Amino acid sequence: MPQTPGGSGVVADPQGFTLRSPEGVTYRVDIDHGVLSPGNPLLASYLADRQVIAFTGPTVDSLYGSALRAYLRAWLAPGSWSTHVIRTGEQHKSLATVEQICAVASERRLGRNGVMLSVGGGVTCDVVGFAAAMFCRGVRHAKVNTTLVGQVDVGVGVKTGVNAYGSKNALGAYHPPHGSLNDPVFLSTLPPRQIRSGLGEIVKMAVIGDRELFETLEQEPGIFIRATGHDREDYVLRRSMELMLQELCPNLHEVDLARLVDFGHTFGPAIETGSGYRIAHGESVAIDMAISSHLARRLGLIDESTCDRIVGLLHALGLPVLDSGTCRPELLREAMRSARSRRGGRLHLVLPSGIGSAVFSDDVPDGVLVEALRALAGAERQAIGAGRR
Repeated sequence: MPQTPGGSGVVADPQGFTLRSPEGVTYRVDIDHGVLSPGNPLLASYLADRQVIAFTGPTVDSLYGSALRAYLRAWLAPGSWSTHVIRTGEQHKSLATVEQICAVASERRLGRNGVMLSVGGGVTCDVVGFAAAMFCRGVRHAKVNTTLVGQVDVGVGVKTGVNAYGSKNALGAYHPPHGSLNDPVFLSTLPPRQIRSGLGEIVKMAVIGDRELFETLEQEPGIFIRATGHDREDYVLRRSMELMLQELCPNLHEVDLARLVDFGHTFGPAIETGSGYRIAHGESVAIDMAISSHLARRLGLIDESTCDRIVGLLHALGLPVLDSGTCRPELLREAMRSARSRRGGRLHLVLPSGIGSAVFSDDVPDGVLVEALRALAGAERQAIGAGRR
C-alpha cells in the first residue's frame, strides 16, 4: 500500500521501508550489511548524542559482543554507553526480566532522551522494547534484529511484550521503534532450526498475501540454510517484511481485531505454551497453519490440492505440521475460546482461501475440527510410510 510521501502507507527504498500510519506514527525498518562495522554510520545515526544502554543475550554477546562494543566505542562519547547481558529464552520472557532491565536503566540514570538498544532475537527485542515502553513512561528503543523471526516479524512491528499467567505475550505495549536494523549477515550464524522457525512466519505471509513468494519458497526450500543466491534471499527477506508492514500499517494499534497476520496464531500460542516451549514459535505457527489448512479444506474454502501444497511446503522447509502432545481437540478448543476473549468476542480465525489469499471464520463446528485433525494425522502417517519424514 505505498502512498505519497505526505500520506499514510509503506514506502520502500533500497535501504528498507518507511511506515507512516493513518494515526501519524512513523518509523523506519532498515536493511543493510555490516551494521556493526565501525565504518557503517547507520546505527550511529539513531544513537548519536544520546545516552545508550545496550542489551544482548549470552549467545549474541559471544558472537557479536566485541563488535558491538567496538562500534559504540568508535561512534559514541566515552561514558555515554554501556552493554549488559540478559537471560533469553521463552522462560525468561517475563516481567522479572523487564524489571531487571529497568533497574539497570535506573542505576545508569537513563534520561528521557536516552535509548535502550537491543541486539538479538525476538525475545531480547520484545523484553527490551517492553522495558523501554515502561521506563519513565517511555524512552526510545532501537533494535538490531539478529534472527530470521526477528527480522520478518518482531523487527517490523510495534508490539512488545512478555509471557505471563501461562499465556504467550499476555502483557505488553505498543511502542514504535526509534530504529529497527536488519542485517542479513547475522543469519549466517543461525542454526538451521532457527532459520526454519523464521521461515514459518514467511510462509504465513506468502499464504495470506503473495503467490509469487509462496512459489519461490517451493522452488528454494533450503533458502537461508543452503546456498541459493543472494538475490533470492534478498527478495524473500524484503518481500516478507514489506507484506507484514503493509498489513500492519492501517491497523497498527489493532483497533480492528480481525487481522490476516493472525494466520498461524490462533492455535499456535496454545501449542507453543502447552509444549512448555519445546516447540519454537515459528514451529507452532507452522502446525497452526497445517491445522487451519485442513479446516479450510473441510469448510470448502480450498481444494485438496491447495491444502496439500501448503502442508507440503511446510514439510519441504523442515517444519513440523503436527504434535501429538499438544494437537488435541480439547487444547485447540481452549485456544479458540482464548482467541475469542482477545478478539472482542469473535474468533476471527484466519483460513486460506487459496495460495495468496485468506478469509476469516467465526464458526468452526466441533466435528469439523476433529475431522481436520484426523485428516492431518492420517496424512502424516502416509508421509511417514512413504519415507518423506
